[in-house]
Amino acid sequence: MGKSQSIRTAVIGAGPRGTSVLERLLANWVPEGPDASLHIDVIDPYPAGPGHVWQPGQSRLFLMNTQSFYSTVIPEDPDLAPPLAGHTFDRWRELQREQPHPSLTAEERAELAGLDTADFPSRALYGRYLRATLEELLARLPAGVTVDFHSTTATSVRHAAGLGDAAGAAAGDGSAGRGRFDVELADGAVLTVDSVVLALGHLESRLNPEQRELQAAAEEFGLLYLPPAAPADVDWSLVPAVKPVLVRGMGLNFFDAMGQLTEGRGGRFLPGADGGLSYLPSGREPLIIAASRRGTPYRAKATLAGYYPDAVTLRYCTENALAKFAEAGIRPAFDHDLWPLLHRDALWAYYSTLARSQPGAILTAPKEFLTALEGALRPHAHSAAKWEDLVDSVLEIHLRPAHRLNLLGLAAPLAGRSFASRAELDDAVVDYLLDDARRSALGEDDPVKMTIGALHHGRAVLKTAVADGGITDESWVAGLRGWFEAFVEGLASGPPALRAEQLAALVRAGVVRFVGPDPKFGVDRKAKAFTAVSPWVGNNTDNAAGEVVNAVAMVEALAPANKVAVNESPLLEQLLAEGLVRPRLMMTVEGSPVPTSGLDVAPHPYRPLGANGSVTEGLYVLGLQLSAVQWGTAIAAEARQKSGPVYRSGQRTLRDADEIARAILGR
Repeated sequence: MGKSQSIRTAVIGAGPRGTSVLERLLANWVPEGPDASLHIDVIDPYPAGPGHVWQPGQSRLFLMNTQSFYSTVIPEDPDLAPPLAGHTFDRWRELQREQPHPSLTAEERAELAGLDTADFPSRALYGRYLRATLEELLARLPAGVTVDFHSTTATSVRHAAGLGDAAGAAAGDGSAGRGRFDVELADGAVLTVDSVVLALGHLESRLNPEQRELQAAAEEFGLLYLPPAAPADVDWSLVPAVKPVLVRGMGLNFFDAMGQLTEGRGGRFLPGADGGLSYLPSGREPLIIAASRRGTPYRAKATLAGYYPDAVTLRYCTENALAKFAEAGIRPAFDHDLWPLLHRDALWAYYSTLARSQPGAILTAPKEFLTALEGALRPHAHSAAKWEDLVDSVLEIHLRPAHRLNLLGLAAPLAGRSFASRAELDDAVVDYLLDDARRSALGEDDPVKMTIGALHHGRAVLKTAVADGGITDESWVAGLRGWFEAFVEGLASGPPALRAEQLAALVRAGVVRFVGPDPKFGVDRKAKAFTAVSPWVGNNTDNAAGEVVNAVAMVEALAPANKVAVNESPLLEQLLAEGLVRPRLMMTVEGSPVPTSGLDVAPHPYRPLGANGSVTEGLYVLGLQLSAVQWGTAIAAEARQKSGPVYRSGQRTLRDADEIARAILGR
């Protein structure tokens, strides 16, 4: 920098990612002279820190799906500049329990009093942590730094007329790039800045054709249709009591909907006579009819001391093993090169746990079995036969057939089954839920949960391996995103085990029922109702289509699509229309280009490519809109655990923020 070091940047988005950029700018700021200045404009209609998703005022029934010890907005990477203020969420939790901040509400104090390191916090409390962290940072601003917050929306970002790199360079005063962008706000103000960070987070999305038809039918017949949305944005009071309501999707948003329509309406879960839970209705609940492609919700998380099970150590899908592809100049394919390694780890986790916890399942000595299995799993040790066939041979000799693992079937427990009635289906789903909760309670002694634990470990390793073009386009589209993402999320991204027990109690109380696998949705215009039907439920010679469900309301228990081409954002639409950014295209195995969900960017730091393929310098991207070059962008940064492996992907988003900050500061 020159003598008059003066930097002005705009951060669009004030949620966790935007807060991380602000934190990294402050941590990396080294003024070059007494007159040096850094001005940061932070733009978001939602309160800075929590942003849109983590608002502290939302219902405390909305839980995080990670435990207290997991999340952080403050980096702990020793290679990064140390933070000026702030803590991990778990450390903040401990400090507030010891000496609560005077600004904490009674509800926040009550939650903190009963919240331990392995418990699942509310999203509202995590939002309070984010706001507290931001407040600490602002209280310790370094010399020369000013921050302005704009509680509005950015509607456009354009190159500023008459200013640019050449003018600054010619001046020779360190102002190269100053005034390169005009950021227009919804309130009419225009900010002229040197650089812009797009930390846009979750955006509204246009409905797909089927959703538009359902919405139109709702308007025509006076039905209620609630499209995909952040659960805290939904007016749940609109859902009528007692009457049937279809809820599509049984991922994490489903449990949010379930909570609002049951406990949120005055119902209570009570200890049951069988040691489980029972549900006492308030009478204001609707009849919830749940539907998803698999017909069952996500599997619940195991009860563990840490984020990853200590009993599982990856042997095959390791960071070193995957790095060898790049070292050899090989761009691996997911299904051909990467999945076989993780598949081995999943099998080893299952069968080694089975041999330890249920030795009666082994026909021979457990040690003999594991030695034979290890030999069959060893990569490249056998060229004459497929390794899967060798594993099958070992299992036939050493294992009781009832204990064979159907790995892909773990995510589709109803596959291949049909049900004479929905009552029979409901009973089957309750059995699945209670079995899953039982397995979660067993933790590291349950073979199924340790199989999922291996997949969970593997997901962290894969995030680094597949990033920035680490695998072929074809396998990103067809393998990683085509089947593996949904498979592993349904197993490893589930809710606390308590939710599975609660859902089973609701079914037994008659508050929740299910549609069945592979449901089809529509509208009965004569009955003026939404319909859903599964071909596997009530399908007989008299009713070949299956047992039809009618409902007066339908809730999409899904987040808005994270696809830049369909996001409803005036800013993103303007940037796309004017060619400052473009969606990334990938080639399918057939050789056809298809648009991906994220922006086309150049690393590192991430800067978007314009419509003509050139890098838009001074414009940076962080977070969800990087979903075409990173995998798992929605997952928060991971605090370093007291024990267990440390994966590079755990704090990737914080390192991305650091790279952006250093580039903005010229470091």
